[in-house]
Amino acid sequence: MKNKQFTLLVVFTILFVTITHAQPQNFIIKNGFSVGGGLTQFNIKTDNFTTIQGSGFAVGFASTVDIPHRWYNVSYGMQISENTFEVSGRMTDDVIGNEMIEYKLMAAQLGFLFHGKIIGSNLTFDAGPQLQYNGNLEFKNSEQETYFLNGYDGLSVSEITDISKFNINGAVGFTAGIGFLKVRAQYIYGFLNIFNKISTTTNNFKGNPETFVFSAMITF
Repeated sequence: MKNKQFTLLVVFTILFVTITHAQPQNFIIKNGFSVGGGLTQFNIKTDNFTTIQGSGFAVGFASTVDIPHRWYNVSYGMQISENTFEVSGRMTDDVIGNEMIEYKLMAAQLGFLFHGKIIGSNLTFDAGPQLQYNGNLEFKNSEQETYFLNGYDGLSVSEITDISKFNINGAVGFTAGIGFLKVRAQYIYGFLNIFNKISTTTNNFKGNPETFVFSAMITF
């Protein structure tokens, strides 16, 4: 099912660009390319654990389609990020404590964005879907691998690392710039339960990843 969603996203992107180029036009569509990177703020929105937002970074590239005399442009590309966040835990199961366990998460997103023109191409409102693939949660500090999560009896911090690998995201934000240099502020929300793979009849975990990305791009 998840592979089908990925295939549909790629096919939709290719068809959209192909149809746009195939239609008779009285103006020239400008294709471009951009590369960039920036800083992230990441968390998993959940009622099961006490979490604290962490920081990270993201790099990416995109193909852009500048459509004159239309109210929008489009782009499609890939972004790779490494993010961190913290979860409340304790050193031993039978002793009360509150020590923050820092996890990190690597992820790659394939996205398609519409850019609504507010001030031409110099300021746009961006929105579109993303398909995300991510790895397991990893520990920033290997000495914490034997700790336990607060709120549960006997739940090791390692038991929640094998999370779901695919997600469908929604991304919204703004892009501003003049000439070849642009900056972007973006919010990304994962619609699927990232803890679905580790949920059981005893512990029904639910969490949705959310990311703020602040980046700069060079366009060609």
